[in-house]
Amino acid sequence: MPIQKIMFPRARIPYGTWGSSYFPAWQASPLAEVNIGQFAAEAMNKVLGIRKVPKTELDYLITGSTIPWHWKFWNSPMLASCLGRRVPGCHLEQACATGLKAVTLAAAEVESGSKDVVGVLTFDRTSDSPAGVFPERRAYRRTEALSDVWDNFGFDPATGKAMIACAGNAARKYKLERKEVDELSLHRHEQYYKAQAAGFLKKVLVPFEVLDVQGRVMGVIDSDIGAARPTLRGLRALREIDTCVTGGTQTHPSDGMACLLVATSEKARELSRRPEIDIQFVAETEARTHPSLMPEAPAIAVKELLRRTGLAIKDISVVKSHNPFAINDAVFAKELKYDWHKMNRTGCSLVWGHPQGPTLTRLLIEGLEESADMGGGYVLLMGCAAGDVGIAALLRVG
Repeated sequence: MPIQKIMFPRARIPYGTWGSSYFPAWQASPLAEVNIGQFAAEAMNKVLGIRKVPKTELDYLITGSTIPWHWKFWNSPMLASCLGRRVPGCHLEQACATGLKAVTLAAAEVESGSKDVVGVLTFDRTSDSPAGVFPERRAYRRTEALSDVWDNFGFDPATGKAMIACAGNAARKYKLERKEVDELSLHRHEQYYKAQAAGFLKKVLVPFEVLDVQGRVMGVIDSDIGAARPTLRGLRALREIDTCVTGGTQTHPSDGMACLLVATSEKARELSRRPEIDIQFVAETEARTHPSLMPEAPAIAVKELLRRTGLAIKDISVVKSHNPFAINDAVFAKELKYDWHKMNRTGCSLVWGHPQGPTLTRLLIEGLEESADMGGGYVLLMGCAAGDVGIAALLRVG
């Protein structure tokens, strides 16, 4: 079906100029002791080498992360220096939507005509985030220490509720049943392990050595540490934390990076590993729902996206969602009248974890690879963020 308007007609993602680390978690990897920004830049350097992309092609670098890291003041220009390329850049932070927003910002840079090739580098260290101390006029003392990212998960300053309350609220609003949510979570894990067994994940994931300051190998990141294969019986035996929410139907903190390039159509053909594949930005939108109803926000954003483009959900060949709760996908299926079995066929954040910054970037890379394997089509990517935010984007692989 022809769409009404292309958002960025000039910008492209060169096929194959991307890569992601595995997402280890729970401080169970060398990432617990490294500067995540520096690691991410060094990892992107390796990805570009593997993909045979000359660093001299890079005009600009957009980085995205949500959790403070040492030397963050210097941001993208510093990380570009770690790439061995002294290009300008900027840093973006939009909670869990960071990974997708960074890509659309890169497309806007290309579309404006000011840049020909823009790098996108997203990363975070969520399972072992640092502590911060901030001035706080409302505190009983001059400063109030915020221990780490868990403070944000545990308390929404707009509502006073914990993040998990969003899932329970949505489950009750949409009258979801625990049985369906458990089955959905099990299916998501089966999809991931099937893709892993088929070798699909090796197309997007790159193993990395982590070095200490003397250049010695501290360890190797070559698996999604934290992903655990459940059984339906095991899921049903878990204690319900809130309506339909258990430890087996929500994600876990993890750490990692993901990167890709955005370029003009001419440069994309030059840099692409398969120049015949054309990856185009179609549309992107963001939405907010009522406070503490985050799982329904992506569905709201997708409805708006389809309205603006004139497409129907049946026109989409690949649907990928950032789903910190299995409830997210159940709500989307109800709202869009879509079979949730067809979503996230190669994996999702519910299974491999949620390092925030690179989460949607990795999902996008997986979705583009999946679409290329299928011969092309529309790719729908969506996610939620910060209590009530939804983001969604459409790309076309041709």
